[in-house]
Amino acid sequence: MSAPRPNIVFIVADDLGFADLGCYGGRDAPFGAVSPVLDGLAANGLRFTQGYANSPVCSPTRFALMTARWQYRLRGAAEEPINSKSRGSTTLGLPPAHPTLPSLLRDAGYRSALIGKWHLGYPPSFGPLLSGYDEFFGPMSGGVDYFSHCDSRGTHDLWQGEDEHPEIGYLTDLISDRAVDYVQRVGGTAQPFFLSLHYTAPHWPWETRDDATLAAEIKDNLFHLHGGNIHTYRRMIHHMDEGIGRLMAALRRQGIERDTLVVFTSDNGGERFSDNWPLVGGKMDLTEGGIRVPWIAHWPAAIAPGGVTDQNCLTMDWSATMLALGGAQAHPDYPLDGVSLQPVLQDPSATFERPLFWRMNHRGQRACRIGRWKYLQVDGHDYLFDIPADERERANLAAREPARLAALRQAWAAWQDTMPPIPQDATVSLGYGVKDMPQR
Repeated sequence: MSAPRPNIVFIVADDLGFADLGCYGGRDAPFGAVSPVLDGLAANGLRFTQGYANSPVCSPTRFALMTARWQYRLRGAAEEPINSKSRGSTTLGLPPAHPTLPSLLRDAGYRSALIGKWHLGYPPSFGPLLSGYDEFFGPMSGGVDYFSHCDSRGTHDLWQGEDEHPEIGYLTDLISDRAVDYVQRVGGTAQPFFLSLHYTAPHWPWETRDDATLAAEIKDNLFHLHGGNIHTYRRMIHHMDEGIGRLMAALRRQGIERDTLVVFTSDNGGERFSDNWPLVGGKMDLTEGGIRVPWIAHWPAAIAPGGVTDQNCLTMDWSATMLALGGAQAHPDYPLDGVSLQPVLQDPSATFERPLFWRMNHRGQRACRIGRWKYLQVDGHDYLFDIPADERERANLAAREPARLAALRQAWAAWQDTMPPIPQDATVSLGYGVKDMPQR
């Protein structure tokens, strides 16, 4: 790319569905457009239609995001996901000695901050400041109440740096406020910055800015199984979108919007109230609805507006891209598995073959996508899908194309042989099941 090293803002939503945004086909809410700011970033940047999360559940994807490597290489990522019961564990987290996206960018001259969700292990063994960030504000666990900031065990979980930090306010707004403050503090300096802006929205519990009274009602069950609806859910996305709008305004005030790469995605596919059309499945599933997510890149200095690409990519590819753009070098003992997407940012039609692989302890799932074809196994059943022709994965071509199925199955097995096995003590944490609501 001809542009100089950019500032980088990596925005990650939590459990956002593929079609929850207007620019991905989402419908307006009664109050109007759900995501006008993000829709604008897509219109003035590059939108990926075949972008995937490294996992259909949150913390494993975040391991890949942080390391630009297959998450399966690290013990903590075998948890689906890390849950609050692991507080105090010395093994279930991102090892501080492992090179990370922020630590490698730091070595290349960037300052950095994580504002929002960490979900990669608990202090004192793990934490953002131990893994390369200069600053941190947010929760350590997977899900917290938006007002009390307590996790699913009732433990207060809002931190500033390495200290617990009580603060009054709606968490989405607090995260947005800190992001704006960070840009105002560091955006006018010569040193480039890397900001991880990891919202908890629109993850449960189902609380908008006006629902503070719900905090006491759901404190013993943050899964909020008896509540929520599509209207609350869309409003939660809109609150996040408003915050991103304030962040973009701060970049403009500092005169640095043109030279800042803003990337937006979700850590996995949608949950209860999300819109994944035309995909099926959701969080915890290796069907498309669990792993295909929105990907938007906005960088006026280097990305032409109005671009759309069907490049296959994974979360860790974006991490590799950011390292390349920042002039950072991978540690020789930890070579990257992510692949830089720089050519596609410059020319959306410059796509390249990018084999994608997944595995899940949950339901013994495995998946492989190479080109247009996807191999999927769930509960011991094999499926073969032509994804561009059948995004809903309803037409199983396994019996009609046995040779293609065998080739993809073998490709997955060859990849699997390069990964550590799933540990016997790895846990799957499901917040609800068919007894709570009908299966998709």
